[in-house]
Amino acid sequence: MRGALVFVLSCLPSVAFAAERLVPAEPGTLQRAIYNAEVGDVLRLAAGRHEGPVTIDRPLTVDGQGTAQIDAGGKSSVVTVAAPDVVVRGLVLSGSGSSHETIDSGVKLGKKAVRSLVTGNRLIGNLYGVDIHGALDARVAGNVIVGRSDFRVNDRGNGVYVWNAPGAVVENNDISMGRDGIFSNSSKRNVFRNNRFRDLRFAVHYMYTNDSEVIGNVSIGNDLGFAIMYSSGIRVIGNRSEGDKRLGLLLNYANSSVIRENHVTGGAEKCVFIYNANKNEISDNRFEGCGIGIHFTAGSERNAITGNAFVGNRTQVKYVGTRLVEWSLNGRGNFWSDNLSADLNGDGIGDSPYRPNDVVDQIVWRHPAAKILLSSPAFQVLRWAQSAFPGLYPGGVRDSAPLMTPPPLRTSGG
Repeated sequence: MRGALVFVLSCLPSVAFAAERLVPAEPGTLQRAIYNAEVGDVLRLAAGRHEGPVTIDRPLTVDGQGTAQIDAGGKSSVVTVAAPDVVVRGLVLSGSGSSHETIDSGVKLGKKAVRSLVTGNRLIGNLYGVDIHGALDARVAGNVIVGRSDFRVNDRGNGVYVWNAPGAVVENNDISMGRDGIFSNSSKRNVFRNNRFRDLRFAVHYMYTNDSEVIGNVSIGNDLGFAIMYSSGIRVIGNRSEGDKRLGLLLNYANSSVIRENHVTGGAEKCVFIYNANKNEISDNRFEGCGIGIHFTAGSERNAITGNAFVGNRTQVKYVGTRLVEWSLNGRGNFWSDNLSADLNGDGIGDSPYRPNDVVDQIVWRHPAAKILLSSPAFQVLRWAQSAFPGLYPGGVRDSAPLMTPPPLRTSGG
């Protein structure tokens, strides 16, 4: 009987015998503790400075309990994860190297770091915050990531870099002072949710990433909020861009995506710029207080633009093209704060189509020197003639069913 019990116990996974081990803050102690640990052990780090860089090569939990720091002293990545099911939590991680070639990071998750979790850490002054480099189903949650400020913005690393990491989830992080908050390249099935971004170039930057979600994030005072580039099947829902400088939202070669219930406000040069983006649903967003509400290029086709509110933008729409583009769907257009149309039957739809641009706009956009003629009698007569004879309008954007009141901005995305 006893022999049978020993045999059964020997067949159980080693995680059943996992132990908690206290690691003192002494030079070299942490890496030795990792090498001597069993699968599933929990290493609880004593308060103080622990020496890095370190590599975790087996499934472990490394817990700083909110008081332990790992400092790499300017060499390599602070923590490199080279095993599945690793948890890195409650640590202050600092002192990475400065090499973009090796992507020196606070935490580097390599291809073997499947299902790893990085949570509740403070990653301060590293070149990159977290590098998810080929790790499937990794999760980065609830961290504070503050990047380098001693480099020019374009020479800094990203808060979270996602490369070829299907299933990655990045949520509830506060990211600042790097290049891009989250940069995703050549990946798919990622979720970026409820993060906060400040003092960055781009808050979220997608390149060649498909079938993913950007939901409930907030971008504050960055150069650009949310840049979706060369990607398809992206759901951008319930995000906020507050006081971003150049653009709140960029769609560049972004196709077959859903852009819904986002709010851009605070004086960006352009609330949204759509460049060669096709077959997208752009609905129920609010674009407010920008120099240009939406800059729409002629190479963008088959987009459904409906239920949006364009409020108080100096120029609501900039579209330099000769084709007529309809911006309503199934009898529902968009709200335009400068629309003077009446609603005599009270159905909430304007009685006449809204045309944001006229011949004068087209002339000035194509020939900027013509701005000096804006107050001239000739231009005034031309605008009066268009208002009296709508057939004189050029090709461009037309909303045949403009809304008389702005739709409520839902926040289901966040």
